[in-house]
This record gives sequence, structure tokens and C-alpha cells, in this order.
Amino acid sequence: MAKDRERKRPNVLVTGTPGTGKTTTATALADATQLRHVGIGDLVKDKGLHDGWDDELECHVINEDLVCDELEDAMEQGGNIVDYHGCDFFPERWFDLVVVLQTENSILYDRLSKRGYTGSKLSNNVECEIFQVLLEEAKESYPQDIVLALKSDTVDDIDRNVASLTEWVRQWHPTS
Repeated sequence: MAKDRERKRPNVLVTGTPGTGKTTTATALADATQLRHVGIGDLVKDKGLHDGWDDELECHVINEDLVCDELEDAMEQGGNIVDYHGCDFFPERWFDLVVVLQTENSILYDRLSKRGYTGSKLSNNVECEIFQVLLEEAKESYPQDIVLALKSDTVDDIDRNVASLTEWVRQWHPTS
């Protein structure tokens, strides 16, 4: 459990390989629970919390320290759903639940291809899912009892995940 329990509302991290439904799940969960959705990719772009552009990976190189500094106050207050494909640089104390979304490889391949991923960007992300890189990263970075892996292959999966996570948020109580 997170160490900072003065919060009145929980913080949830939704992570997983690109294409697993993080933003869709986090947005729906935020709507259902009235928690604040923080998309790290958008935050990095909007606030310039990066060290430039990586041409090979076709993405910004985020500055993890700047991101953490930007989020610190909001995370201490609680009530946040953070959505990002990495998780090992966030302070452990920030999260009450870490959700790792997982998608079957052929479904993920199709989703990423439709987004325009090609070559090494496509194969690297599918390999990350095959080897469960994000699940292992979460298990190494957070207490085992707050890491939850959820299947995210279909709209029905996402609906079930949002329903179960909404119930978790409703039942969450700060502990002393």
C-alpha cells in the first residue's frame, strides 16, 4: 500500500505496452469515478517535460524528473489515474493500485499497425508484450499486493475492467 495515507481518494496507475487500452480504460475509469485522468504523454507534450525528440522511436524523450516534479502536489492530494506505458520512475508511495493491461499479441499487432507503427517500433512493442516487460517492471517497482494484471483484448474486457476498478475505487479507504 502507498505510504502517504492522508489522501482522501486513491491514486491509480494504468500501465501496459502501447496499444493495450490504457487511455481508453483510464478515461472511462475517470468518468465513472470522478478521479482526474493524467495522460503522461499529453502532459509531457503540453508542458514541455522532455529532452527532445527521438527520431528512431518517433516519440519525445521524457524527462522523468520534470514529470515527477510536475505531478508531486497532485499525487499527494490523491484522486488521480495516471496513464503511461512505463512505471518504474514514479515514486512507489504515489500509488494505491498499479494496473497492467495485457493484450494478446496478434490483437496488439493489429492495433499498433492501424496506428501506423512499422518496423522496429512495431516489433519492439509486440516483443515487450510477449515477454511481459511492463508486468515485470511493475512487480519490481511496487509491492506485489497492489499490482493487478488485466486482460484487455476486447471492448467487453475494457468494460469489465472499468467496472471492477470502479468498484475498487468505491471501496478504497485510507488506512492509518
